[in-house]
Amino acid sequence: MQEKTFKISLLFIALIFTIIFCVVVIPPLLENPDIIGAFAAGFVNPYASGYSADVFCCWAILFVWVIYELPKVKYGWICLVLGIVPGVAVGFALYLILRTNQLTTAS
Repeated sequence: MQEKTFKISLLFIALIFTIIFCVVVIPPLLENPDIIGAFAAGFVNPYASGYSADVFCCWAILFVWVIYELPKVKYGWICLVLGIVPGVAVGFALYLILRTNQLTTAS
């Protein structure tokens, strides 16, 4: 896969997730702005709990990766914040783009 196709694909997926997040999560959160309750709702049944645990672990892996590559990749912390809101799909995708841009420029 070419680098341009890689970056466009990642941006597209991040954008799709952001749209889904805004359509699904924002309206109920505006009606009831209980953020802790919103996080807890991700654990309402075993299936949701499994997906939520996966998301939290993926964010933790992204955190470790960003910290590990701090000397090589600047501004990775922004991706960690975006990994919380709107979600790991956005933070991870943007970190890969940021990383690719900076490592390509450095070599």
